[in-house]
Amino acid sequence: MKTITIKQKITALTAAAGALLLAGCVNLAPEHQRPAAPVAADWPAPAASTGQAAAELSWQNFYAGDARLRELIGLALRNNRDLRTALLNVEQARALARVADANRYPTVGVGFTSSRTPGAKDTINSSYQAGLQVAAYELDLFGKLRNYSDAAAARYLATAEGSRAAQIALVAGVASTHLALQADTEMLELSRQTVESREDSLRLIRLKYDAGSASLLDLNSAESAAAGARATLAQNQRQRAQDENALVLLIGQPLPADLPPGRPLAAQALPDVPAGLPSEVLVGRPDVLQAEQQLIAANANIGAARAAFFPSISLTASAGTASTQLSELFSNTVWSFGSQILLPIFDAGRNQANLDAARAAQGAAVAQYEKAVQTAFREVADALAGRATFGEQLRAQAELARAENERLRLIELRYQQGVSNSLDLRDAQRSAFLAQQALVQVRLAQLLNSVQLYKALGGGLVEANGKG
Repeated sequence: MKTITIKQKITALTAAAGALLLAGCVNLAPEHQRPAAPVAADWPAPAASTGQAAAELSWQNFYAGDARLRELIGLALRNNRDLRTALLNVEQARALARVADANRYPTVGVGFTSSRTPGAKDTINSSYQAGLQVAAYELDLFGKLRNYSDAAAARYLATAEGSRAAQIALVAGVASTHLALQADTEMLELSRQTVESREDSLRLIRLKYDAGSASLLDLNSAESAAAGARATLAQNQRQRAQDENALVLLIGQPLPADLPPGRPLAAQALPDVPAGLPSEVLVGRPDVLQAEQQLIAANANIGAARAAFFPSISLTASAGTASTQLSELFSNTVWSFGSQILLPIFDAGRNQANLDAARAAQGAAVAQYEKAVQTAFREVADALAGRATFGEQLRAQAELARAENERLRLIELRYQQGVSNSLDLRDAQRSAFLAQQALVQVRLAQLLNSVQLYKALGGGLVEANGKG
């Protein structure tokens, strides 16, 4: 049996240490470069240039004028199941990233083995061994394990950005549903007043018809108007109930009885936020950052696929004690060191197919990133277009509603004096009711547009205490 000298041991350990130092020095992954944003350099609609940026404006401050809404958003952030799932996905991705990173380092274990085999002349050979072992540690000379770790870390960061995007969407969703519910409440009250008015008119026309002072046409017209008002009331009741159910789902619990009262839409005022430059705003949105991290992970997967074409080196080592007698186990010191080098020669095209798949996935990740930027650009552009036009539309609609109400008042006076007929009165009532409904809807649309702009610019994440 050949004896290994101390010098040979030192030489072997030095070579192993040198190999360890080389591990991870070569990275075959393509260098990450953020793709150019495939959008215009400026917004197509005018944008405010002053004020606090949406991404830096907390949702508490943005919705400071509505205490009820702030309470609802707080409940949703604590109880919404979709957000909770997104946060747990982040924890899972973080743990998987730690697992992938741990694969870059050797696993050291301690163990005890024993064996008994039959020997010559009815004897039994016994063997006992205890000590530390390093099993199949792969030297990462070409960055395969490092790229697997980088890909897992990028997926974790993408998941974290996804959870941030989910919070922004949740804040905007609660605000939009709350405002829609307030609009439903106002529409419901308007419908109730209209039903009462139409029912009173119907009773009056029926009395006149019975007295012979009103025609059957007048009676049918009054019945039609009353029935239409009742149908609209039922529709508004249903819509309000459905929107309340949607809000309950978002906040993750029934609506508390002690919520502050809601504010009328006419009393709502949301702050204006500057849009900034597309190149600065869009790349900071969590959904765009999520797509970029997915692209980084795809680049790392290419590096790992390329590394599979190069030799892999695995090391095994053990150090401990051994003996043929259990009582003398710790009296003899033993150690072993082994290595294996494997260079792929024929794999039926497996490595090339894996590399082709990784490159295709990277191309898809680039397209997904560009689509995320384009989608973000459109969301902001649409909201800016709404901000530029909703103000004028609201003013015009308010003037229309005022004019229709005044026309109704005058026709009611003329009807009482016998100058106008019932058909003129029904037409004026219908026009005034529709104008009031449209006014509520335009107010809601303007507020929802402000919520959408705040969301599209990345608002809804920073809390008032400065924590994300």
